[in-house]
Amino acid sequence: MEKMKMHTPDITEINIEKIGQLFPNCLTERIGADGKVERVIDFDMLRQELSKEIVEGPQERYQFTWPDKKKAIRLANTPSTMTLRPCREESVDFDNTENLYIEGDNLEVLKLLREDYLGKVKMIYIDPPYNTGNDFVYEDDFSLSSEAYSELSGQNDAEGNRMVLNAESNGRFHTDWLNMIYPRLKVAKDFLSEDGVIFISIDDHEQENLKKVCEEVFGGRNFIAELIWQRAFSPKNDAKFISNSHDYILMFAKNIERFVIGRLERTEEANARYSNPDNDPRGVWMSSDISVKTYNAECDYPITTPSGKVIEPPAGRCWSLSKNAFFERLQDNRIWFGPNGDGTPRIKRFLTDLKFDGMAPTSILLFKEVGHSQEGAQEVVSLFGDKGVFDGPKPIRLMERLLTLANLQKDSIVLDFFSGSATTAHAVMKRNVEKNLNCKFILVQLPEKVSEKKKDQGYKTICAIGKERIRRAAKKLRKGLDNKNVNDGFFAAGDSEMKHDFGFRVLKLDSSNMEDVYYRPEDSSESTLFESNVKEGRTPEDLLFQVMLECNLPLSAKIQTEKIAGKEVFTVNNGYLIACFDEDINEDVIKVIAKRKPYYFVMRDSSLASDNVADNFEQIFQAYSKDTIRKIL
Repeated sequence: MEKMKMHTPDITEINIEKIGQLFPNCLTERIGADGKVERVIDFDMLRQELSKEIVEGPQERYQFTWPDKKKAIRLANTPSTMTLRPCREESVDFDNTENLYIEGDNLEVLKLLREDYLGKVKMIYIDPPYNTGNDFVYEDDFSLSSEAYSELSGQNDAEGNRMVLNAESNGRFHTDWLNMIYPRLKVAKDFLSEDGVIFISIDDHEQENLKKVCEEVFGGRNFIAELIWQRAFSPKNDAKFISNSHDYILMFAKNIERFVIGRLERTEEANARYSNPDNDPRGVWMSSDISVKTYNAECDYPITTPSGKVIEPPAGRCWSLSKNAFFERLQDNRIWFGPNGDGTPRIKRFLTDLKFDGMAPTSILLFKEVGHSQEGAQEVVSLFGDKGVFDGPKPIRLMERLLTLANLQKDSIVLDFFSGSATTAHAVMKRNVEKNLNCKFILVQLPEKVSEKKKDQGYKTICAIGKERIRRAAKKLRKGLDNKNVNDGFFAAGDSEMKHDFGFRVLKLDSSNMEDVYYRPEDSSESTLFESNVKEGRTPEDLLFQVMLECNLPLSAKIQTEKIAGKEVFTVNNGYLIACFDEDINEDVIKVIAKRKPYYFVMRDSSLASDNVADNFEQIFQAYSKDTIRKIL
């Protein structure tokens, strides 16, 4: 049987393998810091392979860099031995929901989820710290080894969190922020589907740097737009210079060739621009100018109006239509000369001729259309009562606009790894109800402690606020559906067969379930040889979720629990994975499991009841399910 790794893949090793396959002559060896031989890339040789000329020394070139950038890249590739532990008591409809709420350092969480959700996320939205000088940023310690870093990640400092104030007086003000955001975006890119898109909220402090980072991570060609959100509806008269009324939302596609923008629903205001002053039987229309700046001699000709007036193209311009094309449209009654027949010719565009459903979105997000910051705050107050439990939540209408632009499909996944007050989850659930979708959300948030005032309101961490916001939003949405066929998590929307998921499975980042000796068996001694390699206090369900990560199963997968010959057995994703972590497993249990032909079967290395059972284990699987992959902890 194969032993499980119980850590995320080493991305650096994977990349070395890929480069080695393309350029075998660039693969070499050296003695590492631990005195062992390791494979590395000869970068001088690689540079030469990728150049048509002889490469000698560093060349001047365009690049965007900052102190510790290389360490930030390495941090994104460092494997993690952390795990995610389920928390049923804080979840809603744990056994049925496909939504996830994860507490912990988002970089470590993203590493853990990367293989399971590789290329599966349709939309990512994040609202990271803006780096105003008053924001906290994640403190990623580059000087630690990967093992030491893993032990630190997800743990709290003396104040209860792993975030530090990035004051403007800090000599590494921009550097620290870039080192925080870069590895997270680098890992997050792998989550996006080929037709996926990421939105990132930011303000002027780091907008320029963030765009350069995104161009490097996602590719400049995949830039779609820099949306400008009018977050304030009135000026601040005490502003020193300019009253800042907007934020930015950067929008990048995973693959610009595959992404299709979602269009906005047509409004009454937009349709009101169309009329039918000449009673054209084809219906309402609006007219547009037919002159253009790009000169073409074939399109430079006089036009005689029905009134007999002769009109030349405007100075320095010509018509957009050739003479023949113009007369074809004139005969088809598609040219409008105004109500008196003596105006400059314009082409008629009928509402029925529009090629697309809906309207093209614009880069300006006006508050009257998508809400403002105070609206976001009011929405939270309306859920929690007269309590300001969260500062600066985004309005639901803004998130709904982004969900529309992302062009979500019926069962798309939306990821938010700076989830804050959980507006993203609220908007996804609301859209599911209104559009009859079954989109899922994955939220990640560090359990950052809140102010004493908010503690007095009963919430110790941002995570507590976010989870309660989802519960209350779900309750409100249920009420809007008139409580038809309601149960704890799923319920039908009227007469539709679609069942909406208002639950969420809570998971919490923690150190590995396995003792250190599991990863470094060479350090074991006679006194530790027969000790359990599982940490004290870890449950079988804890082990199951770490196994699910390594087996590339979504953490929202359906889990069934049963007793077989008195032993607790987990069946995940309709039998794709079967696991049993009890002791003294006999042949009867093994035979029942083998007959079900799972893709994976996992148990502890100490689980088999006797040497005789161990001897027969492989024979049983060879007889009933020889293709099952058997692994041990």
